[in-house]
Amino acid sequence: MDRLPHEKGFHVSWDQLHRDARALAWRMQGHGPDDGGWKAVVAITRGGMAPAMIIARELDIRLVDTISVKSYNHQTQAEPRVIKFPDMEVMGDGTGVLIIDDLVDTGRTLEVVREHLPKAHVATVYAKPKGKPMVDSYITEVSQDTWIFFPWDMALQYVKPYRGTSD
Repeated sequence: MDRLPHEKGFHVSWDQLHRDARALAWRMQGHGPDDGGWKAVVAITRGGMAPAMIIARELDIRLVDTISVKSYNHQTQAEPRVIKFPDMEVMGDGTGVLIIDDLVDTGRTLEVVREHLPKAHVATVYAKPKGKPMVDSYITEVSQDTWIFFPWDMALQYVKPYRGTSD
């Protein structure tokens, strides 16, 4: 029997995401090239925005920017391309910059980002095996066929139990 995506799913709550992003910040603390500090955080939109905000707060990084990469037209995967750059005069070659995303899947998005910021440190909260080589740091590895449900993709609702009835 084939499983539906939600049956091989990894559900991430806001609380879990916050803990994992803080763990990633702890891992990055003191490892920046500026006497252990980082000059900027660049979030890959949209999934990297929440963890980037948490990491920027934890590491007291005030310069936060975004890079937007489009790789889907509706639900069809296309060649990824940058549709919004961070301030490249400030970012330079990426030295001292933390690039943050929620997840690396195949690594294609990060390949494009690395072309523009080759010396940046790329960190994701979650990583799948195919994309791991594109990441310098991550917290949790999940299998390639796992679908991650992030808190911004979900709403709270009643779920019927597998057996019996619920009062």
